Amino acid sequence: MNAPRKPQLLRYNRRVAVRLIALDIDGTLLDSRWQLPEANRAAIAEATRRGIEVALVTGRRYDFAMPVAHQLDSKLTLIVSNGALIRSKEGRTHLRHLLAKQTAAQVLHLTSKWREGAAVIFDRERENQLMLETLDPNDSLRYAYYSRNMEFIGLARPLESCLTEDPIQVMLSGRIEAMREAEVRLRGATFAEEFRLAVTSYDRKDFAMIDVIPPGCSKGSSLAEWAALRGIAREEILAIGDNHNDLEMLTFAGIPVVMGNSVPELKNFGWHETGTNDENGVALAIEHFALREAAPCI
Repeated sequence: MNAPRKPQLLRYNRRVAVRLIALDIDGTLLDSRWQLPEANRAAIAEATRRGIEVALVTGRRYDFAMPVAHQLDSKLTLIVSNGALIRSKEGRTHLRHLLAKQTAAQVLHLTSKWREGAAVIFDRERENQLMLETLDPNDSLRYAYYSRNMEFIGLARPLESCLTEDPIQVMLSGRIEAMREAEVRLRGATFAEEFRLAVTSYDRKDFAMIDVIPPGCSKGSSLAEWAALRGIAREEILAIGDNHNDLEMLTFAGIPVVMGNSVPELKNFGWHETGTNDENGVALAIEHFALREAAPCI
């Protein structure tokens, strides 16, 4: 393993103290084995002890983000489903943006070629949150994820029949080349103004996900909504991410930090760069950009 690197110093205005830290989960907060490093946990605990708010901003749906949230002994806000839902760790819903069911039906029709990797996500108490058309134990790409979430999964054939209410999102997943083809088709749709795409890709695994979410919705727009409600200026926000769906969040934040393991496109913006997710990059960034600026509690 390479020695941990210090975050690069670029344009940080040291006179502005951090009041909110926005953290992506996969590829950022968690290491490459999907474990939460102790250094990251300790840095978050110290930040919240000093009065800095922390938000987990993720493409994961709420219940799949909660196992990570429970490992952090801190008060948290969860901005999930790529910004479609903002909810407290305790379960209080602050903001919710839904995709029109008519739009979701059109998306499913347009992308029927990739139906084996399609899901519709609803904001429901427990059962039938994640609706699939089939659940195949031989699906090497997705079944491991599904098997950890069986209590939330329901089946509907055809999948369109589950659209009895507005969902949070439609999700497509598959090999990267297939998802690129699906993305091109969606962006060229005659009704493209009725939705927004959030794309996440993992080159090493040849796996990508496309989240079809409400128009105008993103990690960045929802972070901006939450900051406005809390009276926090963008200059007071530290955001850390690693993938394409973090772009708007990083663009909005006054202190954007990309992980050392980030997709190359995010490194082209000249933002601060920290260590990889196997080098406690989150902890290094929090310590450097947030904890040095917040007076320790006595």
